[in-house]
Amino acid sequence: METNPTALLLALAASAQDLSDRDALRDLLARGHRAWCEGIADVLSGIRREAANLSDAQLAERCAAAGTPWEEGMTRGEAVSALAFATWDAAPAAMAYTELEERAAFFGVCLLGEELL
Repeated sequence: METNPTALLLALAASAQDLSDRDALRDLLARGHRAWCEGIADVLSGIRREAANLSDAQLAERCAAAGTPWEEGMTRGEAVSALAFATWDAAPAAMAYTELEERAAFFGVCLLGEELL
């Protein structure tokens, strides 16, 4: 199976389109969650590398352009994390995971056990 988080999330979301089996959806959702986490980690790593070469003003501009302004009191690390999340959240892979979550939720499937709800 695909190891690239983006390709995997797109494939999982496509696979879920016609599924109604709760166990199958839970399996796809669990695999998707792991891929989502890997994807955000990859984006964060890339943003950290890029931000290392940016001044605070340049980083603030990048954050503002992404819709995540560097707010007063935020550390540089928090600004980088917010920028990475905004970047990942706008990516097709993250949107595919949201679709997968919504499909699973339609059938009452989530990753939390009922005993935790």
